[in-house]
Order: sequence, then structure tokens, then C-alpha cells
Amino acid sequence: MDSNLVLIVITSYFVLLFLISWFTSRNVSKDTFFTGDRQSPWFLVAFGMIGASLSGVTFISVPGEVGNTNFFYFQVVLGYTLGYFVIAKVLLPLYYRLNLVSIYAYLEDRFGFWSYKSGAFFFILSRTLGSSIRVFLVAGVLQLILFDKWGIPFWVSVLITVSLIWLYTHRGGIKTVVWTDTLQTFFMLLAVGVSIYLIGKDLGILKISDFIGTIASDSRSEIFNWDWQSGTNFFKQFASGAFITIVMTGLDQDMMQKNLTCRNIGDAQKNMFWFTIILVFVNLMFLCLGLLLYLYAETNGVTLPVRSDDLYPLLATQEFSAFAGIVFVLGITAAAYSSADSTLTALTTSFCYDFLEIEKRYDKDRQVTVRKQVHIAFTLLMFLVILVFRWLNDQSVINAVFIIAGYTYGPLLGLYAFGLFTKWKVKDKLVPYLAVLAPVLAFLISQNSESLLWGYKFGFEILILNGLLMFIGLYLIRKR
Repeated sequence: MDSNLVLIVITSYFVLLFLISWFTSRNVSKDTFFTGDRQSPWFLVAFGMIGASLSGVTFISVPGEVGNTNFFYFQVVLGYTLGYFVIAKVLLPLYYRLNLVSIYAYLEDRFGFWSYKSGAFFFILSRTLGSSIRVFLVAGVLQLILFDKWGIPFWVSVLITVSLIWLYTHRGGIKTVVWTDTLQTFFMLLAVGVSIYLIGKDLGILKISDFIGTIASDSRSEIFNWDWQSGTNFFKQFASGAFITIVMTGLDQDMMQKNLTCRNIGDAQKNMFWFTIILVFVNLMFLCLGLLLYLYAETNGVTLPVRSDDLYPLLATQEFSAFAGIVFVLGITAAAYSSADSTLTALTTSFCYDFLEIEKRYDKDRQVTVRKQVHIAFTLLMFLVILVFRWLNDQSVINAVFIIAGYTYGPLLGLYAFGLFTKWKVKDKLVPYLAVLAPVLAFLISQNSESLLWGYKFGFEILILNGLLMFIGLYLIRKR
């Protein structure tokens, strides 16, 4: 692809984002950044959350992973539906009843100061790592198709990326993010749809019936794996999907902050219902796209890249038409920013409310100054983490995200499960120690599971074990 054309496309895209930022940042109050004034239309939140949930990981890694694990990822997606039902019926009513800005304030009311800080800390740790990985993935693609051709080093391109996110979110915050995520979701889905159409046209698959037949007849479209020892076994994947959804959406300030901008609990639940239906269909589209990418490469004699994550970018930028390449660039750019912009806003919100107690300790004018300083600090932190991950990464990013989530979200899962399903209080000062011990024990068990558990190998369900260990620990330190 011509680098100048790519630059024009990306520049035009950011002009749109800045126009939205200008529009949504007018007449803002000190609370707009954090709550969006609780006036977001539910359907806008639902559509925008698609892009934030999928991000660049789904956009690139899920299609590429088809060559490694068939359609087994869809077992995880089916588990999502159960997780979203729990969020809509259990967690959202709790958050709205307590009128929370930071969802971790619940832990202080339920257990105490240290439990509250532990929950907020593990969210910040989880989201900083997870979102940095997502941005790293997309920054690598932009580096390949644009910045390398101009001799711009990776660290400069990443600095530009995170600086642009800061620029269009620093005033409107979550109010801006709700609207920009809608635009970004549209471009992401447009890229997938156009890619499927163009590949189908090249392969002579023009009718819907032919498309379905081609997908169904390929062995890589196998969805269910019943081998109990496999890491992609159906029951493991389904349960993992449910719990991953509960922790990475329902116990995640980033995703819940968008839901809490809805006008009331009814709108928030409608948002979750329609969001779930669309998300399942969209994930299936990504898997179908992945299979078509492999078929295209095989038919046209394209050598497969060493890393499956590189398959879609390689074909889109070097094999497809210029139009398809442009749409891909728009899609991957949208995928990067739909995740990162809301994360920066959520991290800023959590730190301001959960650690700085901004409403209690500062007057109105000082609150704005402190919030801006925290926002800049997390922008710089994400920049540094992305660079570190570039030096260390050696696996498919989709796996890296879920592996990290399995260990960092486990303590949150245990805390909320114990808080919601028991009436016991705990020895609050011991909770931070448990929150560190549970992931360590889970890791040790996972590393030795095949010898200890008759050949059983943990996959994404390590999250469930981690949460269970935290739950058991809380039970042991309960107040009698």
C-alpha cells in the first residue's frame, strides 16, 4: 500500500474523532468526564461497546487463530451469553442501586478499606496490561504498513498513538468515548464485511448458500471440542467465556462506566441484551473471515506468516486491492482506539475516585486539575508498558490477553462472589495478601496440573480456579 494514502486515511479518521470530541466537550461539567452526565442513549452505548469489547485483538488475532484452533473460540463466545445475563440481572442493578461512579466502592461498603483498594488496584493492573497489549498489536501493524517506510522508530509511533488518544478524550472523557466508540465500531465492522465480500468474490463464492456451504465443509469450521484433556474442551471454554465476561465486563470499570452513563437501569439492561446478540454474531463473522483468509492464501499460493496474528494484515496490505487495504487500515485503527480511549478514561476515573478520593479531598477547580494530571500519567504509563511488551512478547496476542486476565482478574472474581453470595464479613487487612497469594497458587497449580490432575491441562479456565482460591481464602479469614 502507498504510505501517503495510508496517512491520508488515518488523518481523515482523526479529523472525525476530533470533531466528535469538540461536539461532545461543549458545556461540560466537572462530572462529565466520569459519568457522561448519565444521559447516554442505551442503543448508542450498546453499539459502541461492540468495538470496545472486540478491539484489535479480535480484529487480528481471532481470524488468525482459526488456523491453529479451528472455530473453538466460538465456544468461549457462547459462554459470553451466560456472563452477560449475570451482569444484566445481578451486577447492573447493584451498581445503579448504590449510584456508583467507581464500581469498586461496593467493596468498601461490603468488606472495608483494604478490600476496596485491592479491588481497584487489580483493575488498574489488569486494564493497564490488557489494553497495552491491544494497542501494541495494532501499533505493530501501523508500524509495518506506514511508519517503517518513513524510518520512524516504533517508540515514536506508539507515542503518537497514545498522545492522540489523550488529545480527543482529555475534556469530554466518557461522554466523548461513548460517541467515538460508535464511529469506531462502524468502521471495524465495515472492514470485516468488505473483506469477507472481496475474498468471497475472488474465490467465486457469491451466493449466501455457497458461502455457508464453503464454511461448513471445511474442517477448520469445527466448533465443538469434547476432549476433556484439551485446553479447548467445550466445557472449559464455555465456563471460561462466562467468567471472563463477568470479570472483564461486569467487574471492569472500563466497560461498566459506559453502562452507568445510561439514564436508568432499564436502559442499561436493554443495552446489555442487544449488545450480547450483536456480539455473538460479530464474533462468528470474524471466525468466518479467518477461514476465508486461509482459503484465499491457499488458493493464491501465498506463504503463511510465522505468526498467525500477521495473516490478516499481510493479505490486506500486500495481496488485496487498494480499496480493501484502505478499509483494513480504517478498521485496525478503529479497533485500536475503541479499546484504548475508554481504558484511559476508566483508569483515570478509578484512580481519582478509588485512590485520590477526588470528591472528598479537593475543591471543584482543583478536581479538574488533578483529573488532567492523572489522565496524562496513565497515558505515559500505557506508552511505557507497550514498549516493554514489544521486548517480551512471543505468542498470539489473543492468548496473552486471556492469560493475563486469568491471573489479574481472579481476585476480583473471588471478592465479588463472596460479597454477593455470602453474608460474612472478613478480616479486611488480610485481603491484600490473599489477592496476591491466590494468583500465585493458581499459577503453580497450572504449571503442574498435568502431573497432579491425571493429564488435565488448564486453559482460560485458570480464571475460575484463581477466583475459587480467593473465595476459599476469604472464607478462611471470615469474622465469626
